[in-house]
Amino acid sequence: MMNRTQQPAITEPIHLHLHLQPARHFTLDNGVPVYAVEAGAQEVVQLELVFHAGNWYEQKNIQAATTNFLLKNGTRTKNAFELNEHFEMYGAYLNRGCYHERASLSLHSLTKYLPQLLPAMSEILSESVFPEEELNIYRQNQKQRLAVNLKKADFVANRMIDAYLFGEQHPYGKYSNPADYDALTREDLLQFYAQYYLKGNCTIFIAGKLPANVEQLLNQFFGQLPLNGTALAKPDFSITPSAQKKYSVMNDANGVQAAIRLARPFPNRHHPDFLKAQLLNALFGGFFGSRLMSNIREDKGYTYGIHSYIQAHQQQSAWMVTTEAGRDVSRATIEETYKEMLDLQKEPVTAEELSLIKNFMIGTLLGDVDGPFHIIERWKSYILNEMPADYFYTSIQTIKDTTGEELQVLAKKYLNPDDFYELEVI
Repeated sequence: MMNRTQQPAITEPIHLHLHLQPARHFTLDNGVPVYAVEAGAQEVVQLELVFHAGNWYEQKNIQAATTNFLLKNGTRTKNAFELNEHFEMYGAYLNRGCYHERASLSLHSLTKYLPQLLPAMSEILSESVFPEEELNIYRQNQKQRLAVNLKKADFVANRMIDAYLFGEQHPYGKYSNPADYDALTREDLLQFYAQYYLKGNCTIFIAGKLPANVEQLLNQFFGQLPLNGTALAKPDFSITPSAQKKYSVMNDANGVQAAIRLARPFPNRHHPDFLKAQLLNALFGGFFGSRLMSNIREDKGYTYGIHSYIQAHQQQSAWMVTTEAGRDVSRATIEETYKEMLDLQKEPVTAEELSLIKNFMIGTLLGDVDGPFHIIERWKSYILNEMPADYFYTSIQTIKDTTGEELQVLAKKYLNPDDFYELEVI
């Protein structure tokens, strides 16, 4: 029997040997690639159809996001209420999302109900009609939501910093205005839907306790649609960052907080510095025990939370610092952030701090391989971003091998205050 008076040995995450379960790949009759992960003990499944239908491809602002949102708001045989009732009757959740390059339609369901739910998903992809009344409701709701959000400093800051980094006409930098909703017509949605969904470029990801006939089911309901027939031409956009780098914007004269954004351009995932920079970012402001949190929250008490992260895009990424602080300490918060950047340049990270960061990052990866849904998300990221098959293991080895001196070199290269756009919205 186990001796419960003796504490079991503790193994630090950095000494673990992590394994990412491979995804099975097959192709439907129409050429749609499918990536499947069979795992988990519960009879549940996650299915996601990913399309090249993000705002990168739209001809009018918010055309992609509106089309995606209204996908499940009416088909030739079912109105929005009937569609939602159908999925709720089986305890399923149908969601959609629109991003810069891609858009998705995803389903979470009990495995046994897939035969009843896949026909409805197929109908949404082949027979959506975008009723005028649904567009009017959406237009009214979004304009009201936008009016409320524009009073919030953090919302305004998020919009403006992306525009400064990439340009207001770039898909990464443009944002919505009330006039955009008024200018959008039902015909705009139908045109985008026909080109990028009905005859679009699609990839399917499925994970969980899969039915034995999963290939047959997917082929029956999605393999006969006119998907992936032609390659989509991706429009070319030039990045036009703002020449000015420091901004202070008055948004609410009665507000008490300032939304602070510091950001600089950064290479995409394929750059050799990207993986090591993730380690440096974790140390700088990527977790609760980071230097920014220890100084600006714990020591100075300027904010409830301050974070840095690499906003990863396909064309070009951005290194971002975000926080909200009292107006009276907003300038001091920015100066302390710059101080932490310079401190990382002055001397290498200590062995103790480096060990803490490495264990944190390996522990994060450990969570990312826990369960079928996390596993398929990891594979989806690699596949859609065209990363090599061994990228997961390369990431782990990079974390383990990176030295404090290498992080110091990266800090000198990328954490220079003069390279950052600085925005205060007060």
